[in-house]
Parts: sequence; C-alpha cells; structure tokens
Amino acid sequence: MELTLLGTGAPAGLPRPDCPCAACARALGPEARAATSLLVDGTLLLDLTPGAAFAAARAGHSLAGVRQVLLTHPHEGPPVEVPAGLPQPARVPDRRELALLTGHRVRALAMDAPGTGYAVTGPDGTRLLYLPPGGAPAGLGVPVEPYDMVVADVVGRPDAVARLRAVGALGPATDVIAVHLDHEVPPGAELRRRLAAAGARAVPDGTTLAVGAYDEVPDVPRRTLVLGGARSGKSVEAERRLEAFPDVLYVATGGTRSGDTEWAARVAAHRERRPGSWHTTETCDLVPLLKEEGPPLLIDCLSLWLTDAMDAVDAWDDAEWASGGERALRTRVEELAAAVRETRRTVVAVSNEVGSGIVPATASGRRYRDELGRLNAAFAAQCEHVLLVVAGQALTLRG
Repeated sequence: MELTLLGTGAPAGLPRPDCPCAACARALGPEARAATSLLVDGTLLLDLTPGAAFAAARAGHSLAGVRQVLLTHPHEGPPVEVPAGLPQPARVPDRRELALLTGHRVRALAMDAPGTGYAVTGPDGTRLLYLPPGGAPAGLGVPVEPYDMVVADVVGRPDAVARLRAVGALGPATDVIAVHLDHEVPPGAELRRRLAAAGARAVPDGTTLAVGAYDEVPDVPRRTLVLGGARSGKSVEAERRLEAFPDVLYVATGGTRSGDTEWAARVAAHRERRPGSWHTTETCDLVPLLKEEGPPLLIDCLSLWLTDAMDAVDAWDDAEWASGGERALRTRVEELAAAVRETRRTVVAVSNEVGSGIVPATASGRRYRDELGRLNAAFAAQCEHVLLVVAGQALTLRG
C-alpha cells in the first residue's frame, strides 16, 4: 500500500494566515504545510482540503482514480469545492466497515473528540491508521495487532500514541508519521527532536511512503539525562519526552516536607502536568528500580538523590568525609551508574546544572556542587541522549 501525504499541517495550515508568531515566521520552504490530506494508492482520499488536486499534481499524482473520499473531522470556514469527477465526501459511522472495489477495507474508529479515525487495510494486507486532529481513539481496552503505519496528531495528542502503545496497536516496527502540525513547536530541528523522542517523524508535504517499510522508524533513546538550572524548564522537557508512553513510573526523590507550603505547591504543579496513566513513587532507592523490568522511569531529580546520599554518609562533617564518607559516596555513585548502564528500562532523569553559578560561600556548599558535577558526568556517560535546558530551550549535548 502506498501513501502520499498531500498536506501534513493543521486545518489552518502552517504558517497560519496572518499569524505573527516565531514558529509561523520560520515555516518556510519544506517546513510550510498545507492542511493534512492523504492519498492511498491513488484511489482513496482521506480528507478533502483546498488545493488537493494541485497538491497531488505537484507530488506526481492525479485524483482522477479516486473512488472514495472520506472525511475525519468537521471543516471550518467556507465549504471546500469538490473537484470535477471526484466522489462526494462522506464519513463512515463509528465502528462500521467499508469495503472498496479496489480491495481496500476501511473501518471507522470512535474518537474521544469530534472526528473519526480510519483503519485502512490494503489489498496486500498492510495496515494504516489515520487519526483526526486533536483526537485519540476511544474505548481501547483489548490487545490489538500492531499497525504498519500510524498517521496522527503526535504533537497535539501524544497521549493518543501512548494509548495505542498500551494495547499493542503501535509496536517497535510501526512507522509513526506526525501530521496536523501547527505552530506550537518551532519547525525544523526542534520539531524533529521532539518527535524522535516519541518514536515518530515528520515528512514534507508531497512525500510518498510505502506502508510497511520500517527502515525509517526512529530509535527512541533508552537512557536520557536532562540538565538545567532552576526554573529552566528541565522537568517539563523530561516529562514531554515520555508523554507518548503509557504507565510511566515517576520517581520523586524529594519526598514530602511537612509544613513546607512552597514545596507542596511545586509538587502539586508537577502532578497536575503528568498524564493520568502515570504512577508515582517517592524513593531514593534507584538501583533496584533500574534493575527491574517494567515501564519507563522518569527520575526527578538526581540533585535530591545526591542530597539524600550525602546525608547517609554524613558528608557534611569534614572528619566523617575524610575518614570514609567520601569513599562511601563514590561507591554509591558507581553503583547507580552501573545500574543505569545495565538497565533494560527506558529512563529519563533530571538533574540540576550548578557548576556555572556563583561559587558557594560554605565548604559544604562547595562540596555538594563538586559532587553533583561528578554525579552528572557519571550518569551522562551511561546515556545515549544528554540535553541541557536553558530558558526553556533544549540543547542536545549528546545523541
């Protein structure tokens, strides 16, 4: 089965008309995107958009062979003119199946937002899933055979990808193509980086893909370290990297602080951001978690883990530090680094970057700063991907 993406943008396109934002200003050339529309084997058109016939011509195709036009979502604005010779657009009722004379079978999926998703099986048996903008499948609760390709709103609804992963509809070899792309994420390198973290990719308008060809599927990094200063956005970045995965275990190393209202507010803000399918545990005992099989881990943060480890070896007392505390802390860090190296889980860890600030005024402050720098370096050495977040912008240091 062959798929041509006549457009890959949001319903308003990218750049949006008359929008002055930075993302729209940068959406030029191959980063400019028309509203999403898919042409399957030259016979099935999913979503009729303005200029679809011209888009097909630019991609080296014609709409003359289209036998069925299906819509996935309500279209705002003036009605789209149906090109001469094209069938009238329709929507298949939820959970109904349509058999085409071309040998394609189309099944309509119910969504949790206005719109319809379509599962298309080609004459060759390959399977494509196309989801509307802002929508995720509703009622998924039983295992599903993996699709060969999923075309969805990965940026706007990463939880849709997580739901598909949870039931097996999205497997390691599934090619995930991001469409309905809008101006929430700057186009170019930043968009590619965010999509790769979810195991997805974007392609320019007019691209033709073979459904079932897996050689372009991005590898999701097994281990990632996210560094940054205070309020840099490092925790948001770490959470974003796992929002397309189900059943994430959030490991909070800070614990609870009775009577500290500021800390309670921070914890509440973090919990509010997390997807409802995630679970939370409060512990600094990271090595056993890393050795276990299980869902992805998000560790936030290593800085507080180090505070707990230094407390345990009485690192703040100079005599204790010199008589064995330093050696004991080194052993703990080595054990953690070894567990990271050997883990089979997907891990994203957060830590503070404190080495670029003012030199602490106290000996204990300088000791903590130095040990955190060593811990970050040891952890980063075991990671495929290392990021530094500055002013909310993620800079790739490795990967």
